[in-house]
Amino acid sequence: MTILGAIADDFTGATDLAGLLARSGMPVSLRIGVPGTPPGNSAAFEVIALKTRTAPAGQAVAEARAALAWLKAAGASRFYWKYCSTFDSTPQGNIGPVAEALLADLGASQTIYCPAFPENGRRVFMGHLFVGHQLLAESPMKDHPLTPMRDSNLMRLLAPQVGGAVDLLDHAIVAQGAGAVRSALDAFAARGIAHIVADAIGMDDLEAIAAGAAHLPLLTGGSALAMPLPALYRAAGLLDADMSRQVRPQVGSGTVILSGSCSAMTRAQVAAYRQTGAPALNLDPLELARSGSAPALDWLAGQDLVQAPLLYASAEPGEVRAAQERLGVAEAGALVEGALAAAALVARDRGAHRFIVAGGETSGAVAKALSVQQLDLGMEIAPGVPWTFSHSDGQTIALALKSGNFGDEDFFARAQDILDAA
Repeated sequence: MTILGAIADDFTGATDLAGLLARSGMPVSLRIGVPGTPPGNSAAFEVIALKTRTAPAGQAVAEARAALAWLKAAGASRFYWKYCSTFDSTPQGNIGPVAEALLADLGASQTIYCPAFPENGRRVFMGHLFVGHQLLAESPMKDHPLTPMRDSNLMRLLAPQVGGAVDLLDHAIVAQGAGAVRSALDAFAARGIAHIVADAIGMDDLEAIAAGAAHLPLLTGGSALAMPLPALYRAAGLLDADMSRQVRPQVGSGTVILSGSCSAMTRAQVAAYRQTGAPALNLDPLELARSGSAPALDWLAGQDLVQAPLLYASAEPGEVRAAQERLGVAEAGALVEGALAAAALVARDRGAHRFIVAGGETSGAVAKALSVQQLDLGMEIAPGVPWTFSHSDGQTIALALKSGNFGDEDFFARAQDILDAA
């Protein structure tokens, strides 16, 4: 029976969360979108990947509520709302509106917000989010093409998105441990504080927050706050010790790399991979608007997939803005996503069984094109980025769905090496 039901606002965020939960050795299942059938054999940890990070708030809320209903039907008694560790959002949402809707449907009155992921350089101190050594608003996230983050204060970011009061669980309390966290949350509840941003600068802080907030039906955050949960559930007798990790299937060697992310790290990863001499083709949104995707697809059809060709639309912020000014933000993004999704189908039909995808929106488009509905978790490539296994058109495939900012510069080559060594 399912213990934890999680909802993620994009595909790479879902694989990030599922991968960290899989470190526990417990079965983890990742569903692409809300399943259209009632729960059957569900895993101890069920993660539903939505594509709502930049969707209208009403749509995001409706999809999240549908996901919650499915997870409740699967038997889940604990719930997790997962968003990006850089708190990607706008003044309208979607982090706060979804959290409030889930609280209402669960009959709960309070939750935690903690996007910290110290292993990947995301820390929260005095309510301010740091990306590496930079404040969020001073990091490359300030130039994100869809959700530019111009404020580092999570309370100021969250307050316009919710109707309830927002407050801070600061590090001085968190450092005292789970008991102090629980006492602070009880005090907030007595004052009617529904939304609590939690400081966390190290994994010990996340462990204290998770243990102190274990009584809450809903937790929200990046993926790292969920890492302590399996051990807490095991200690509480909620997990069956006989549960075992699923067997990793063998997949063919044909590989394609599809990169739509324009994050600083993905740009560095593209540059590093191009230096290996592997085939690579840049997708320019303006050229896609003029000529369509046929030239790029023809190029891909002529490549040897054993050499793992790369198609990328990753570009510098100035280039992205120029394309958006000419085409519009939505149209520029749709052109790139459509081309990369079509490339995934061409590659699959020519024998690709391994897909490495960079960017949340791109990952969603590729998974949808491949008609992927469920993913089983495999080995971890980088913190928060596992290999996953599924089926497409009757074939077993492996997918690495990478959030734009995750991984080291050698990620594309490393991902291939890890799967070859498995």
